Amino acid sequence: QVQLVESGGGLVQPGGSVTLSCAASGFSFSSAVMNWYRQAPGKEREFVARISAFGGSTNYADSVKGRFTISRDNSKNTVYLQMSSLKPEDTAVYYCMKFLPPPGYWGQGTQVTVSS
Repeated sequence: QVQLVESGGGLVQPGGSVTLSCAASGFSFSSAVMNWYRQAPGKEREFVARISAFGGSTNYADSVKGRFTISRDNSKNTVYLQMSSLKPEDTAVYYCMKFLPPPGYWGQGTQVTVSS
């Protein structure tokens, strides 16, 4: 079955950096477009970043552009989200998502808290 397992979250100071990982299994990872989403307390889940199947194309939400970088290693079936210059408003549960081809699948999420 499809599994997406996020890791790497935790408590980070404002201005700091952290890298999230999402290990995928149960589908053809190298053919899949992958997304990162996040959900802050009391808010709707929002798109963060997307990467094409072979990593040649990426897209970002305006709120993270220039600070976050999405990447993937198809040999490890893993997608990453490098987050830098973190702000308190980046505090959220971060989710990995298999976007295309359908159906979509979600991971269980990993908490990132930005606080001093």
